[in-house]
Amino acid sequence: MQVLPDSFVDSRDFGRIARAIRFIDQHFREQPRLESVAAHVNLSESHFNRLFRRWAGVTPKQYLAAVTGAAARAALAGQSSVLEAALHVGLSGPGRLHDLIVSVEAMTPGEIKAQGLGTTLRYGFSNTPFGRALFAMTTRGLSHLAFVEPAGDAAAVAELRAQWPRATFEQDDDAARDMAVRIWGMPGRARAPLLIHVAGTNFQLKVWRALLDLGARDCTSYSELAAAIGAEHSMRAVGGAVGANPVAWLIPCHHVLRKSGGLGGYRWGEDRKRAMLAWETLRNVRDEHVTLDSPRSGKGNAPRPLARRASPQP
Repeated sequence: MQVLPDSFVDSRDFGRIARAIRFIDQHFREQPRLESVAAHVNLSESHFNRLFRRWAGVTPKQYLAAVTGAAARAALAGQSSVLEAALHVGLSGPGRLHDLIVSVEAMTPGEIKAQGLGTTLRYGFSNTPFGRALFAMTTRGLSHLAFVEPAGDAAAVAELRAQWPRATFEQDDDAARDMAVRIWGMPGRARAPLLIHVAGTNFQLKVWRALLDLGARDCTSYSELAAAIGAEHSMRAVGGAVGANPVAWLIPCHHVLRKSGGLGGYRWGEDRKRAMLAWETLRNVRDEHVTLDSPRSGKGNAPRPLARRASPQP
């Protein structure tokens, strides 16, 4: 069993961090003091400061400085939105998928029709940088990763069982923790490719593969995804496929933004999406870099490697 890093938090602590990020993003023009941000999430200043720094690698004040700097550059560049400018200058933009190589293998139509008959799913819970999550694995790879709200364990497992009513289920929280550490806890280490084993329609698989390709490198839009699969007039269907993604984070649907630069929706909550985008950049930014920003299925379902190694962090 792997020991979880300090940056992994439970759903309650992640909820506080996510609310703080939203508060800072919405009130940065007022330059709120640490006291105000901490009070917003019902924590003392010292506790909140420690929690945020442990999670992000920077303090709330440094995050505020980065957001403020992005807004100033947006005003100078005439960007249409602060978020769009922040993405453009790299505050919340780079889609570096850790240092992982990720491949997708599709379940066959026969496997899907069998509803899990003959398949054993090992499932378990672990804290992550974005709160508690449910993981499920077959012998061929990770098939399910979903974030779980407080007191939501039973409902999450019930939903998983409903998807595979004839499968055999074995709870293995140690395996879930090991998977969480493999995904989020070993930056900079060479790791074996991570295989995702998922069920989906041919159209969904096309969207997920395009998302893994485009989204693993940077943020993308629904229109770019539609164009990538030759379905420019099927934006609604593309959005539905993005929302049906069974493996959070690794198939990076949190990288899909509106064309205007707005966040758009997210299956596991807009606050979580905002926090994910911030964490991807901030966890690897050194303190001085942040403070400098302050201005005052079927035939197409054969196994197929998809995601290329993400480019190194600049």
